[in-house]
Amino acid sequence: MLELRAVSKSYGGHVALQTTNLTIPAGRTTVLIGPSGCGKSTLLRLMVGLLRPDTGLISFAGEEIAPANIHAVRRRIGYVVQDGGLFPHLTAYRNVTLMSQYIGWKRERAEARIATLAELTQFPRAGLDRYPAELSGGQKQRVSLMRALMLDPDVLLLDEPLGALDPMIRFDLQADLRRIFQSLQKTVVLVTHDIGEAAYFADLIVLMRDGAIIQQGTLDDLTTRPADPFVSRFINAQRRTLEILGQSSS
Repeated sequence: MLELRAVSKSYGGHVALQTTNLTIPAGRTTVLIGPSGCGKSTLLRLMVGLLRPDTGLISFAGEEIAPANIHAVRRRIGYVVQDGGLFPHLTAYRNVTLMSQYIGWKRERAEARIATLAELTQFPRAGLDRYPAELSGGQKQRVSLMRALMLDPDVLLLDEPLGALDPMIRFDLQADLRRIFQSLQKTVVLVTHDIGEAAYFADLIVLMRDGAIIQQGTLDDLTTRPADPFVSRFINAQRRTLEILGQSSS
């Protein structure tokens, strides 16, 4: 669905992403993981076209992303930014329907889609008239997810969607997100720094450090066949999270 070939990105003298090759499989959940500043969010922004690569090319469904088609491609990619990114002066309803209004959807079509998404995300219809400041953290993330899914995109990108939530809300949303991913069968790319969260969601885990991909594969690949000493150190640093996840699964 998405392919990056020899893609790199720098800001001034800082290399945010080293020369990178990566294929995102269609209909699966890929999780980008690694310490802060490793290039995860940069990689996601390159995929959605918010950043232009310094070198290399990015293709979507076999077509190279370029200035001429970037707007059409973005309509096929839903993007949930860190902390939700809701517009504070717009109600939840207006936040969700912003792009559909921009491209000229009729009200009946938008209403039908809103009803479907509210049921999917378990967001109360009464909450659609509220402003972001009147919503809980979990509700804001559900609104952000609804907005990303409004145009029924082929790909869903999520940049640490649960990072700012308290543990109980995060636990509930993790379960809801996995249910949604499984129900929609869309191509999903999710960024996190939490190995337990990566294990919970991922069909494919991509571990990064210093702007480079160190290893990709299943959690079992990373734990039993580490490609670099850093892989073992990173996982061992979060070993307790994995143990708790294993206990809860059993």
